[in-house]
Amino acid sequence: MASGELTSGAYIKHHLQNLTYGEFPDGHWGFAHSAAEAKEMGFMAFHVDTLGFSFVLGALFLFFFARAAKKASIDAPSGFQNFVESIVDFIDENVRGSFSGKNPMVAPLALTTFIWIVLMNTMDLVPVDWLPSLFAAMGVEYLKVVPTTDPNATFGMSIGIFILILYYSVKEKGLGGFVGELTLHPFGKWMLPFNFFLEGVNLLAKPVSLALRLFGNMYAGEMIFILIALLPFWIQWSLSLPWAIFHILIVLLQAFIFMTLVIVYMDMAHQKEH
Repeated sequence: MASGELTSGAYIKHHLQNLTYGEFPDGHWGFAHSAAEAKEMGFMAFHVDTLGFSFVLGALFLFFFARAAKKASIDAPSGFQNFVESIVDFIDENVRGSFSGKNPMVAPLALTTFIWIVLMNTMDLVPVDWLPSLFAAMGVEYLKVVPTTDPNATFGMSIGIFILILYYSVKEKGLGGFVGELTLHPFGKWMLPFNFFLEGVNLLAKPVSLALRLFGNMYAGEMIFILIALLPFWIQWSLSLPWAIFHILIVLLQAFIFMTLVIVYMDMAHQKEH
């Protein structure tokens, strides 16, 4: 454990604190040096570690998949090309099975959300002290390496999906059709306020459930890794290795669930029969 003189409680709080940049109450901008300072910065502060890791992982995804596409060969496909094609086929199969509309954007959206979330979740398998210790040597006081353990990241993705749901709901059904869907179902025009309440809650629950499900599972997994890191060294490996192997399933499963719900929600936005 690389906690130094930190107590167990301080060690946990340190590893759960984001590298935060924002405006201090006196008007100057800078990095927070404690959780209290980060709180003082308010809503408009930036979690630099979340933004940085998510951007780098997204860029790596685009780079390697674009490279595989450019070097694709029918006669002599490489192992990486076969790997990428298997992922694309997997995504395409799920889209065709869950999406009944016609929208060429849905499959790329599903692919992007799945791979990006897998990469961000996989950062949870990096030993909890490695990257924080490396960056601490460069003067970085706090560092959270798993973007999906930050609700700002998960809500950012889910709100983006929610905007697409609203856009395609209005585009496919018309504004009147979308409003009618919210107010006339399931009990007809005589129960309009009650219908609107039920449908409104159902609509708003989509981005909330997407964000909290992903955040909650990854945050819990990261917390267990941190707690294991507090144990004596000779116990750590006997616990961390089995948990890491099991956590691989969680990493993939949470990305798959997020992707599947995105496809289902987009399909619901395209349905016109009501």
